Amino acid sequence: MLKEILNGCDYTGSMRDRATLMDRDISGIAYDSRSVRDRYLFVAIKGETVDGHDFIKAAIENGAIAVVHEHGIGDSVMQNPDMHSAPRFISVKDSKRALACISNNFYQRPSESLTLIGITGTNGKTTTTYILKSILESWGRHVGLIGTIQYMIKDSVYPALHTTPESPEFQSLLRTMYISGCTHVISEVSSHALAQYRVDNAVFNTAVFTNLTRDHLDFHQSMENYFRAKERLFTELLDQNGTSVINSDDPYGKRLISGLKASNPEINILTYGLETGADIIANDIDNSFEGLRFKILFNGRRYDIVSPLMGIPNVYNALSAAGAAVSIGVPWDVISEGISKTGRIAGRFEKVNEGQAFLCIIDYAHTEDALDRLISTAREIVSIPHPPIVSHSPRVITVFGCGGDRDRGKRPKMGEIATRLSDFVIITSDNPRSEKPLNIIKDIEDGTAGNNYLIEPDRKTAIRKAVEMADDGDIVLIAGKGHEDYQEIQGVRHPFSDRAVLREVVTNRLKMKHAE
Repeated sequence: MLKEILNGCDYTGSMRDRATLMDRDISGIAYDSRSVRDRYLFVAIKGETVDGHDFIKAAIENGAIAVVHEHGIGDSVMQNPDMHSAPRFISVKDSKRALACISNNFYQRPSESLTLIGITGTNGKTTTTYILKSILESWGRHVGLIGTIQYMIKDSVYPALHTTPESPEFQSLLRTMYISGCTHVISEVSSHALAQYRVDNAVFNTAVFTNLTRDHLDFHQSMENYFRAKERLFTELLDQNGTSVINSDDPYGKRLISGLKASNPEINILTYGLETGADIIANDIDNSFEGLRFKILFNGRRYDIVSPLMGIPNVYNALSAAGAAVSIGVPWDVISEGISKTGRIAGRFEKVNEGQAFLCIIDYAHTEDALDRLISTAREIVSIPHPPIVSHSPRVITVFGCGGDRDRGKRPKMGEIATRLSDFVIITSDNPRSEKPLNIIKDIEDGTAGNNYLIEPDRKTAIRKAVEMADDGDIVLIAGKGHEDYQEIQGVRHPFSDRAVLREVVTNRLKMKHAE
């Protein structure tokens, strides 16, 4: 009934008006009029480019029997001679907040029956979710995962349209996971989702903060707004008895810790990092082509950790996953086992090996900090002696571009980082979207720190050129798109996979070499 669906949601109107709202059975909810079916509740949301209030009439024609709206709507929409069958109109102060409340109620508040862990931050969210999933499965739990690459319900995989879906889809996923037998759910929680209230009304048992660096400023406008959006997970959505797991090496992590403690000295916080002073500390780090070995110090005890993942960023990711696991009582022997069993993570420092004598890596790095971490990790690895032994100094060759219709300010910064840290760079297209690729490339080029680069707008050709110039022992980095299987140009998504292209060009090079 509509009464139950609206319970606790902030809607306006007199008691008499409210009494008329309660006599409707609702079969579904939608915020897109095209998705409305018979006996649906339609929530009109004002988006960045489209206002759902303009489609109320279409929603009613498609079968909506109740409409949630944020501002006034025309009399022609509301008039209906048959008052018994007329749609109910519910006025709210904020449609997005109302949608979150309605969705939670409609799907029977599923988070209250699950252990829900939210992971937010600029970098490391995806990898952390997969490490934590491996830990929880090693603990014998059935796990659901909501993230950038895909959604997973135990071993079943579904395509992810957004890192964090809109509230009806989010709550529907939680409900399906619960019905399917999941006991624990791990969700990436994006800043967009937090700013747009997509995960509101869900109860998070643990909230993880990885780091905060420049990204999404086309949406948030400032780093302060970006931080405040992330902060909501810890200040508004975390259960009062829940635990915040925070990277205390990160400046914004330090700020978050300070703010949380100031508001509640008794709050549950677990900190992690490489610096002394954290609750969970990693040291004695050995980084190699085979992966990572390090020790974790916690409560006066040391734990040996082995991971197939490479690089210091993945030490932090392992620490954040370990912290989340500790917060819900996972034993340390299980944590160590889960970290060691973590499998390949698509597009996250992912090795592509077709038998070539140089290392090829694809990575999702699309921010200045992520690109810095990626190339710095490659520089560290390339300096480690490993087969084949070569007479020259191995090089790091980087291929990258920047997305169109996104924060232009990061483009020259990424150009500077790439050319300063790499031996050679090929600047190419990423997802140009509605922009001209050469205009994006010019913005990148404005920040370059040297002449160690060339421009190749065609991404496939750029990858081929990088592979052709690689010598034994070099590392080729293909950055920016990671797991994505498309390239968006002028509103059209064309099939494109860095992994598939890299395999093709490496295989062709090996065939040519054998033919000589």
